[in-house]
Amino acid sequence: MNTQFVVGETSSSYLSYDIFLNFRGEDTRKTFTGHLYTQLCQVGVHTFINDEELRKGDVISIELEKAIEQSRVSIVVFSKNYASSSWCLDELVKILNCREGLNQVVLPIFYDVDPSQVRKQTGCFGEALAKNKERSFGAERVEKWKAALTEAANLCGWDLINVTDG
Repeated sequence: MNTQFVVGETSSSYLSYDIFLNFRGEDTRKTFTGHLYTQLCQVGVHTFINDEELRKGDVISIELEKAIEQSRVSIVVFSKNYASSSWCLDELVKILNCREGLNQVVLPIFYDVDPSQVRKQTGCFGEALAKNKERSFGAERVEKWKAALTEAANLCGWDLINVTDG
């Protein structure tokens, strides 16, 4: 069976991936996101999943930025510890820039978190951002993260908080 993933009118000449997965590895790599990645690959969807070895240094790598830019769709999996990762948040900012500049489709999934916590940065999201603010990330960077979380949480997506096994 040949399954092709098609979204919108985007030119595929510069696209390397159908989907870029943005997620907090310690929360969902071996559970929900790992299963999602496997299923997408099994049906022929060319999906980028970050190998943690790509993470070197303090800022998102050129390779990751390129993978985000060259993806047709980004799926953002919000989980309890998502906002504690500067990597996840920097990727989210880049993803939303690509949504605006490249018409990339962004699909949020709220895995075991309430979308309003993401939107309003309350609960575990508020706590994590407060800790990030105390660290040396800078107020401007934290404000970009907050705006990105609000924007992404306002997109149509899936709320899996009350769904057994996601």
